[in-house]
Amino acid sequence: MSSAPLRALAPANDPAFANVWDELVWRGLVHVSTDADALRALLGGPPATYYCGFDPTAPSLHLGNLVQLLVLRRIQLAGHRPLGLVGGSTGLIGDPRPTAERTLHTKELVAEWVDRLRAQVERFLSVEGDNAALLVNNLDWTAPLSAIDFLRDIGKHYRVGTMLKKDAVSARLNSDAGISYTEFSYQILQGMDFLELYRAYDCVLQTGGSDQWGNLTSGVDLIHHVEGTSVHALGTPLITNSDGTKFGKSEGNAIWLDAEMCSPYAFYQFWLNTADGDVIDRLKVFTFLTRDEIEEYARLVEGEPFRRAAQRRLAEEVTTLVHGSDATAAVIAASEALFGQGDLSALDPPTLRSALEELPHAEVPAGTGILQALTATGLASSLSDGRRAITQGGISLDGARVEDESVTVTGTLPGGVSVLRRGKKTLAGLFVTA
Repeated sequence: MSSAPLRALAPANDPAFANVWDELVWRGLVHVSTDADALRALLGGPPATYYCGFDPTAPSLHLGNLVQLLVLRRIQLAGHRPLGLVGGSTGLIGDPRPTAERTLHTKELVAEWVDRLRAQVERFLSVEGDNAALLVNNLDWTAPLSAIDFLRDIGKHYRVGTMLKKDAVSARLNSDAGISYTEFSYQILQGMDFLELYRAYDCVLQTGGSDQWGNLTSGVDLIHHVEGTSVHALGTPLITNSDGTKFGKSEGNAIWLDAEMCSPYAFYQFWLNTADGDVIDRLKVFTFLTRDEIEEYARLVEGEPFRRAAQRRLAEEVTTLVHGSDATAAVIAASEALFGQGDLSALDPPTLRSALEELPHAEVPAGTGILQALTATGLASSLSDGRRAITQGGISLDGARVEDESVTVTGTLPGGVSVLRRGKKTLAGLFVTA
């Protein structure tokens, strides 16, 4: 990820909403919750402490986590204090998936991922002011606890019948994989987290995805049993596409927030390709644009969908939030240059290379003939097909029309690459080796 902090972008809640709860509801971010009236009063009242947890099950957070990060930020902008929990202990156990047991990673690898995720979470929250965010690790209070103390002090408050009814557990019990005692115990660990944060920081709200509702209410119930008081939970909806496909994946791969795992160019293109039927909902969830601004984009989608103004704004806003304004400007320049609206030679090498990796591409030695390059990238089905395309004036290399088949590839663009074009819109990349 870019090192540029989010707070430099000065995101703000929509002043049209007097209470951040009402804005969360309008943005479609409240799928399930404890008492809605009590939550609205809490979020409209004096500063309160709240938290969301992120387990290090991978070296980076992804778009599903970004929903939670922005919810944390919106509530912080309303004056409340966020705790960002990175699960050094729960990450060693694994939240039960609906279909199969998670692979247990080594303690050393999980510790490394904790550090990476902590840095990502911290970028999205302000660590300054009276309601400065605090980053916590549940391994700090779980590791010193003996098994006997855990069973006596925490486990005695849980009823197995209630635990069996949790959606994630019941799904696994009804699957061929079953569920291990390790993953069955996950909800107890998460409940203990909420209890610990309540005691240490007077934390009274946990947020998370609605698929985590059983784990969220585990903490609510535990605090009620142990402390005799009521706390709150808020579950955001799972984001899905209007066509029924799963949101947050591109060609089967997760969209990660780490630039090394998903380049800023690929990230930007993912948002740019949002369907008309989804783009307004995405603007509500993933940007800080106001209701008036988003309603104006809704009118543009309805009246002038071919301009894709909403998609361009969405891609620019979210890429800037995650990767910073400099990276966003670079990928926009690359997109425009690839399609003939800018200077390819002026692009920075990493951005150009990452852009070409998203296109059909091939690695070829310097001096490769243009016909071989066309067939290697799939822009021509055969050498004769390539000759016809050249004769018809339909091939360009690095922005210059190819006049005859004697042209060779030299990789003159930044980073030792070349760009092939057939017609107006069919592109391919060449990674040229010495």
